[in-house]
Amino acid sequence: MKVAFTPFALLLGVAAGGIAKKIFDFLWGLVDDEEAPHPKHREIPLVKMLAALVVQGAIFRLVRGLVDHGSRHGWARLTGSWPGEERPEPE
Repeated sequence: MKVAFTPFALLLGVAAGGIAKKIFDFLWGLVDDEEAPHPKHREIPLVKMLAALVVQGAIFRLVRGLVDHGSRHGWARLTGSWPGEERPEPE
């Protein structure tokens, strides 16, 4: 069943990335009138770029994690099989 879940998870992962981008763009717009700085931009303050990258990364990981976990619960309800590990491995 894990093999059947993979294409489903990939599509939802792409959608989660798009949602995360929209959330970040909205939040950045509340903070600054300019678009968020990217590493490709030449003349930007380093602190501003670091802040944008940290916030963007946190939002992406949060949205992607929530979508992934939710999709696994939905898959388990639909098929009766959990597509992943039951719990973390002990250290």
